[in-house]
Amino acid sequence: MEFNDLKVETPVFLAPMAGVSDYPYRQLIREMGVELLYTEMVSAKGYEYGNRRTSELITFSEKPQAKIAVQIFGEDPKFMAQAAAGIVEEYGADLIDINMGCPARKIVKNGAGSALMKNLNLAAEVIEAVVDSAKVPVTVKMRSGWDQKNINAVELAKVAAEAGAAAVAVHGRTRNQFYKGEADWEIIKAVVAAVEIPVIGNGDIFSAAAAKAIFEQTKCQGIMIGRAAQGYPWIFKEVIQYLKTGKIIDSPAAYQKIEMAIRHLKLAVNYYGERHGVPIMRKHISWYLKGLANASEMKNKVNQLTKADELIELLQKYQKNLRN
Repeated sequence: MEFNDLKVETPVFLAPMAGVSDYPYRQLIREMGVELLYTEMVSAKGYEYGNRRTSELITFSEKPQAKIAVQIFGEDPKFMAQAAAGIVEEYGADLIDINMGCPARKIVKNGAGSALMKNLNLAAEVIEAVVDSAKVPVTVKMRSGWDQKNINAVELAKVAAEAGAAAVAVHGRTRNQFYKGEADWEIIKAVVAAVEIPVIGNGDIFSAAAAKAIFEQTKCQGIMIGRAAQGYPWIFKEVIQYLKTGKIIDSPAAYQKIEMAIRHLKLAVNYYGERHGVPIMRKHISWYLKGLANASEMKNKVNQLTKADELIELLQKYQKNLRN
């Protein structure tokens, strides 16, 4: 897959997810074979105003082993353009992705995220401004529309292509659906047919078989995996292997999931420090525990601990029991 002059051999990506696709987790995802790593979404105004948290979201050291895409959000073309240019210059991002799909109320109330799907003229201005300033490929992530009465991903994709976007990613749900119901892959198929730039399909890709199915059904050129990757980084290895060889590789054993959780915890604490790293990891550990023996009891214990060494000791004891 090509984003203008940026080439990716295996077009399987981790969707940008706030509180999930951070630097510690991206390190694990890279090891699963993902070449282009998307950051969490970054506020354009936050970047321009020098917000410390914004810097934390962007910072990475995966290069040169991987290519980096920084996703930005905002509704002001000027701020978006300035942030894109600054991020590329300061951090060396390989690609800038514009968020026009986030359904969160605090984002859309200011006219950003999926709210831009209701104003295609402003969306065009934002994309054009970012493309002109970024000097790297620019992509746009969107939903199928605002609600069932306003399905306009095809129109926005055409606007994005006309404005110079190198690709678009389409989540087959409306903003009002959030993450409920089933993703509509037919809208992704319609976008593929409507534009000449590459289209990345997103929504309900929970297995290697589903990954192959969305490629076949929509003819999209790439896919983005979101919730299926929470607590399960192996999804990427499984998908990539299946797409290349048609073979399903063995899923990790229960003790291996906890082994990964411990490693993830250590990476997070090393990056954020214990005070912030441990609370951040609680939800991740809960995802790693999903479906395992005594998961509820373990989650309760995990949520009561604040020290990394105590949490690691708890997980190691649990892991040992899983092996026996």
